[in-house]
Formats: sequence, structure tokens, C-alpha cells
Amino acid sequence: MSPDAAVAAVVALYLALLLLIGWAAARLTRSPEDFFLAGRSLGSWVTAVSSTASSESGWVVLGAVGMAYAGGVSALWYAPGCLFGYMVNLYFVAPRLRREAAARGSLTLPDFLADSLGGSRTVRFLSVAVIFLCLGGYVAAQLTATGKAMEAILGLPYGRGVVLGGGVILLYTLLGGFRAVSWTDFVQGLIMVAALTAMPLLALGAAGGYGPLLSGLQRLDPALVSVAGGKTGFALFGLVTGLFGIGLGYPGQPHVLTRYMAASSGEKIRQTQVIAMVWGVLVFYGAGYLGLAGRLVRPGLSDPEQLFPILAKESLHPLLAGVMLAAILSAIMSTVSSQLLVAASAVSRDLLERGFGVARSGRASLLAGRAAVVVLGLLAMAVAVGQVRVVFWFVLFAWSGLGAAFGPVLLLSLWTRRVTPWGASAGIATGFLVTVLWKVSGLSDRYIYELVPAFFLAGAAVLLAGAVERRLRKTLPRPVVP
Repeated sequence: MSPDAAVAAVVALYLALLLLIGWAAARLTRSPEDFFLAGRSLGSWVTAVSSTASSESGWVVLGAVGMAYAGGVSALWYAPGCLFGYMVNLYFVAPRLRREAAARGSLTLPDFLADSLGGSRTVRFLSVAVIFLCLGGYVAAQLTATGKAMEAILGLPYGRGVVLGGGVILLYTLLGGFRAVSWTDFVQGLIMVAALTAMPLLALGAAGGYGPLLSGLQRLDPALVSVAGGKTGFALFGLVTGLFGIGLGYPGQPHVLTRYMAASSGEKIRQTQVIAMVWGVLVFYGAGYLGLAGRLVRPGLSDPEQLFPILAKESLHPLLAGVMLAAILSAIMSTVSSQLLVAASAVSRDLLERGFGVARSGRASLLAGRAAVVVLGLLAMAVAVGQVRVVFWFVLFAWSGLGAAFGPVLLLSLWTRRVTPWGASAGIATGFLVTVLWKVSGLSDRYIYELVPAFFLAGAAVLLAGAVERRLRKTLPRPVVP
């Protein structure tokens, strides 16, 4: 068997496994709660690994590796930032969110926010709008990464790669809903962490070890081994704050938060905390050190994002290379399916069922959810086939939009009693709009990553608008509720 045929066989088996999992999950999916939240039955390992895998998309194995390759040691600031986000989610958000969502019967993030504020339709519809605007582009960007990965791994034309990968994702999500997405993300997360542990070790060995690696980078460019990256003053502040600020986005990602809502018990959440933090350390620093070592082992790459697949093909037996390359697909596909299901739930659960009062029976809701998966999946594939080929920064833009819109509102809702319908609406709108305006105006490139100002301004908007609403409630004869 030729090397290319061996790689293709491994990837084909991997895709078949995902479809098999989808089929098995479909046999247990009988109600809307099954389809959108796996019947709140997830164990600690599936909750931990599936939540982390769904949050770390193709940007880790492609974008973050390429960023470390190009920027050197200073690029590793993203790792503690992401781990900080993990800690906030796992130790502050997850326990309370699981408990309160179960008590209210909430199946989605808009469901939870609206239910916690007396059923506010404004909060529900505004949440759905932001999810669509962010996740529509997010899913398309991930399918773009799927096409790039298929090109590098199997030599397929870009468009066919998008259709193949997107078709598999669409099918298993359609069949098994949230349970299929969580189970496949669990498998994909294990593949990711194995690959981003093994490949950096191989690359470090090829570079001669940690000491020779730093010496070699020093000879290439002293800025590569500087934690400041050769920057000083406000430029250094912007670099560190921007990369560290990525972690602010985690409490606002609906496709991550629903995993905590689906956990079977508080004890499972406590076990999840340890598992997820270990997974994050291995993946984030593994990607970073792979990029650093790759700068010496494979210098002069025109596209640093292709370092992982290039090294896997050149350094490993074809069968092992196939497993490593499947990790790229795992990183991408785990995020796409989760985001696709969140967008579909926004249509069927939050718009049709809770918003407009249709598709309220279990059968109708399930049918609406599956129809939404098909329509949204096909639209995202069509956009991706149009070759909008951006992976890292486009994903960060969508990430910051969700993080700033929902993160401050959710944190304040869980930990204070000061959030009102006006406050939540103002916070969601402010977080999203500041993200867009900051990015479009170029302030992200000149000063600081858009999520940082958007997050804190959104939090201020929640509190300020809430204070105004409470004052009006005291002076007006009837409550003011949007």
C-alpha cells in the first residue's frame, strides 16, 4: 500500500467511525431534550473532553501552531489566556449553570437567559440574532479549514474536501443530535490531545532538545526567544493583553456552555474540572512548542499553518501519519458539529417553539431541529466552497463577538441579582456591536484585541441599564419589562 493510500484508509476509517457513532446515538434520541441536550446524561469524561474539543477548533492545530512558528516564544501568551478561560468556565460557570438550567428546564443558552429574566422575549430574540450572526460565519470558517485540511491530507480539491467533511458532520449531527455531537467530540478530543502531545515531542527531538531549540531560534532572530517578541511599551501591552484576552471569550460560547448544562450531576462537573484543565495544558503548550520546533526543523514555510500536516507526512509511518492527520480533522469537525447544533436549536427551540409558539409538540420540535441542521449546514458548506479561506483571525472575530455578547451577562446572571431584562439586552447588544466596530475600524490591529474592550463595556452596560430599569420600576406604577 502506498503512503498516500495508507493515509487515506486511516482517514476513511475515522470518518466511518463518526458516522457509526451518529447512528448509535440516533437510537437513543427520542425527544427534544435528547436531541438538544442528550437528556442531561453526560458523564465527566465526555463533558470534559467534548467541551474542550468543541472550543478548540482548527485554529489550534493549524492557526496556533503557525502563530508560534512565525512569532516565536511571545506567541505562547495565548496558552495561559486560554487556560484562564477554562478556569472561569469550569470553576465559576459550570456548577451553577448546570444546577440552575436543570431547575428551569432550559435547553439552550438563550433559553436560560430568557427564563432567568422572567421569560423576556427581547433577550431571547437578541440572543438568537447574535448566535446567527456569529455562528453562521464561524461554521463557514471551520468548513473552510476542513477544505484546507482535506487538500493537505488527501490531495482532494478544496471544494470536494468541504463537501466530504461537511457531509459527514451534517449526517451524524442530523442522526444523533447532541448525544452524537458529544460522543464524537469526545473521540476527536482524545485524538487531538494524543497528536499534540506526540508531534511536539518528535519535533523537539528532531531539533536536538529544548536547549538547542532555543539556541537555534536565537541565531535565527533574537526576538523569537523573547517573551516580549521584540516589542516594548504599548505595543507589548497590546500583544500580551490581546493574546491573554482570548480567554475572556470562553464564558460566552454557547456550544461550550451547553456541555455543562448536559452534565448528569454536580459530581460529574467536579471531575470534569480536573480532566479539562489537564487536556488544555497538553493541547495549548503542545501546539506552541510544535510551532517553535518546526521553525528549525522545517524552516522557510510559505504557509506556517501547514506545518502540522507536513511534518506528520514527512516524519511518520503512513498509518501513524494518518492518525496524526485525522487529529486536524478532529479539531475542526468537533467545533463545526457543536456550533451547527447550537444554531439549529436557536431556530427550533428559541424561535419556533418558545418565541413564536409553534412546533411545541415533542415530535414537531424534533423535526424542526433536524430540518434546521440540514438547512444551516448546507448554507455554511455553500459559503465555504466559495473559498473564504481564513482560519485563525476570522474565528477569533466570531469568538470575540459571542464572548463579549454573552460572557458578561451570563457571569453577572449567575453571581449577582443585579441583571434585569434591560440590562441583559444592553449587555448583549453592546458586546456584539463594540466587537464589530472595534474590528472594522482597525483598532484591533493598532491597539488591542477587540474582545477586551467589548467584554468590559458590555459588563458596564448590563449594570448601568439594570440600574436605570430598577429606578424606573420604583417610580412607575407598573414594572417596565421589554
